[in-house]
Parts: sequence; C-alpha cells; structure tokens
Amino acid sequence: MKIAFVGKGGSGKTTLSSLFIRHLVAAGAPVVAVDADINQHLGAALGLDEAQAAALPAMGDRLLMIKDYLRGSNPRIASAETMIKTTPPGEGSRLLRVCEDNPVYDACARPVELDGGTVRLMVTGPFSDADLGVACYHSKTGAVELFLNHLVDGRDEYVVVDMTAGSDSFASGMFTRFDLTFLVAEPTRKGVSVYRQYKEYAQDYGVALKVVGNKVQSQDDVDFLRAEIGEDLLVTVGHSDWVRAMEKGRPIPFEHLAEGDHESLRALRSAADAMYDRRNWERYTRQMVHFHLKNAGTWGNARTGSDLAAQIDPGFVLGEGLMAATA
Repeated sequence: MKIAFVGKGGSGKTTLSSLFIRHLVAAGAPVVAVDADINQHLGAALGLDEAQAAALPAMGDRLLMIKDYLRGSNPRIASAETMIKTTPPGEGSRLLRVCEDNPVYDACARPVELDGGTVRLMVTGPFSDADLGVACYHSKTGAVELFLNHLVDGRDEYVVVDMTAGSDSFASGMFTRFDLTFLVAEPTRKGVSVYRQYKEYAQDYGVALKVVGNKVQSQDDVDFLRAEIGEDLLVTVGHSDWVRAMEKGRPIPFEHLAEGDHESLRALRSAADAMYDRRNWERYTRQMVHFHLKNAGTWGNARTGSDLAAQIDPGFVLGEGLMAATA
C-alpha cells in the first residue's frame, strides 16, 4: 500500500508519518519510508541524530542511476537521459517490490532500526544553497515519482511518503500515486482551508483522502473539525508526552506511547488496508500516461529533444500480476 502524509508546514505531518511508520514496523509489516519534503526531518523523527540524517544518500543525486536501472531493456526508451520524472514503465522496464534487494535500494535506502524491526528509509535530499535560483525542488522529487511509477506493492506491504508541504504536493502527478492520502490539519481556519484546497485539487483524480486532526486540545477543537470537514475526518490527536520526549532526544520505547494514540494509529492502518480491494491498476496506469503526456508537451520534449509520447507502451498495465508472471 502506498500512503502519503500531506499538510501545511508545521501541521505535524512528519511527526504523524513517523509514528505511523513505527506502528507498522512494530506490527511486523515491511515498510519503505520516503522523505519527499523540502525540509528533510523524517530521519530525525525516526530517531536519527543530525549527523546520521545528513549522511543519508539523496535520491536526487542518484537520479541518472535510478533512471538507467528502471529503463532496463525497454525498447521505447532510447536512453536514461531521455527519461523524465513521469516516464511510465513498459515492456522491458525493471519493476520494484517493497520486499527485495535491488540497486535502487542499495544506492538510496538505508536501514533504520526501530522498536521491533527495521524500516528502509530513502530521502530526496535537501534543497541546498547551490540550488537557489537555478533549480526547482520538484526536480529532486522526480526520483520519488519514478520510484512509485515502477513499484508493484502488495497487501500488507507499505510505502509511506512524507510529502512536501501545502499545495506544492500538486506540482507533479505524484499526488495520484497513493492508495490513501492522510492530510494532517490543525483545528484552525487555515488548517481547514488547506484541506479544502487539497480536496478540490484531488477530487477530479479519484484521490482517496482522510484527515487527521492534530494539535487538538479540547472537545471544541474536535467539534470544529467535524463541522468543517465532516466524514473525511478520521481521527484526532493531541499533545503527546512520548513525542515531546523524542523531540528532546530522550527516546522511550514505542509501546509507552499513549493508548489513545496507538488506537488512532490502528485506525489509520485499518483505513489504509481497506483501500487494497479498491485498487484499480488500469486507472493508475492511465494517470501515469496522462501526466507523462502533460509534462512531455509542456517541457519534456523540448528539454530532451525527443518525442516522449513514444515512450508510452499502449498495451502495458502495471499490476501485481506482472510480478507473479515473472516469479
């Protein structure tokens, strides 16, 4: 299952995504975690110190290698240089699984030990001073989009992506790559406005959205969110002594997280798992093609000097059956 956490800056989406990752790992589920935010804090939220987080290999710096591996023997793709962030897989492309070893994980993923297990963590890399004025951060997140476009994940396998804040999540087609998106919203007018904006953008693409109310301090906060958000509000969470201890660098065992927070995390997993039987690989593939053609016509053809529409394999549909056929 592919899960995204979105929300405005400071809403707590990184903290909640890290708690959800810990919950999945503690339950024995295989998890790949991806930090795709312009502010890279997921590693720290998972317990890495500053030096360890800074040493994580950036996917954005290894984009050409990722493209070359995923391209495989696909005859429609002339070279890795002609691949862009939306290039879809086709016959001959290399596909990825959550539970496998491959050169992409070898180059870009690092194991992070958590209570009860290990998560594979990948990061896009931070937006550096060298990028200012000459690069767009979404060129870095393009590596994540390619990863998701070539990923075939199954039941009880999880990819959790901490997305960039606010409406920047819509700067590419990556917002359609998930089985379920959790939007973290504070009980404020601004928090609700971000939800409404995301809901409006997402509804035309069938994006499944649930809201996690965060920083809730009273029943009035809960009532406010329910009145403004309605049935999309899944759970609400408030202050956590466990999170505060982690932020102070004083980690305590995950089992000591408050039972109410554990219950909320179970609700998030149940909502995600319920999406498995609603998967539509044909729609997923059509959306890949849609955004690829859009990017090709807007900038990709000019940048690569190629007709990128020719990269589309009209008979190809991504899905778990492909992996079963090659097993």
